[in-house]
Amino acid sequence: MENNLDAVVIGGGPAGLQAALTLGRMHRSVVLLDSGAYRNAPVEHLHNFATHDGRDPAEFRALARADLAAYSTVSVREVAATSVAAADGGFTVELADGSVLAGRRLVLATGVRDTLPDKPGLTELFGTVAAHCPFCHGHEYAGGHIALLGAGPHAERLAGMLGPIAGRLTVLTDGVPVEAALADTLSRAGVTVQTEPVTGFCRSASGATVSFTDGPTEEVAGLFVTTAFAQSAPFAEQLGLELLPSGCVRVDEFQRTSLPGVYAAGDLAHLEALPMPMSAVLTSAAAGLVAASAVVQDLVLAG
Repeated sequence: MENNLDAVVIGGGPAGLQAALTLGRMHRSVVLLDSGAYRNAPVEHLHNFATHDGRDPAEFRALARADLAAYSTVSVREVAATSVAAADGGFTVELADGSVLAGRRLVLATGVRDTLPDKPGLTELFGTVAAHCPFCHGHEYAGGHIALLGAGPHAERLAGMLGPIAGRLTVLTDGVPVEAALADTLSRAGVTVQTEPVTGFCRSASGATVSFTDGPTEEVAGLFVTTAFAQSAPFAEQLGLELLPSGCVRVDEFQRTSLPGVYAAGDLAHLEALPMPMSAVLTSAAAGLVAASAVVQDLVLAG
């Protein structure tokens, strides 16, 4: 067992990498555990991050790893954590290789797992032609035909956000009737509503072809979907952390969870005042910095 670590950081994405960097710069001993699984793995380029706009996420992680190598108190292990527990005033982390780490503080940065609507071909498009965040991917479809899958309240909001970007907007209700008020609002905004059930998607030269149970196909440059998500790791449940209605971990302004000594950063957590996490590389990295800063301050106070 590796004992007496100031912190163990679980998760090798933007939040975990930044947390480890911040702790390293404060000369705190930390092990970063990277399972090799990332929420943005299907994405070819990350966006909306100054100096990194358009960068391959794998390259971003490699650059961050290179930064960490400059700090002697930081170690990176490419192994998954399997379980965590509070023990002796700190925390133990069991790893897939059978080893165990012990740290005074624990930072969870394991993110969430997306579940896409059950439509043939959609998984193959997700991260390129299909996306869930207009801030991260909307500009890439500029001037093209953008479709929104689903007729929920998000349709009006997304249509308003994408209006200045798209050359044409279509809401695909997938057989679900649209409320009259929403239909009127969309119509006045110049948004087409297609109510025919969607049977599938396939990649095409212009982006993707949408097929329906009846009628002609539609060509789109981009497609926005709402994903369902869940914790990608069991650690919040193992520690009994308080969750929000979104399924994410409740944190305070310093990324502290309901269990003292445990911090959560990135997509797996958010403030109670927000309906859901801000799913962006930059906000995840910022949360990692805040969490690590809180770790340092709390260690000082603990003596």
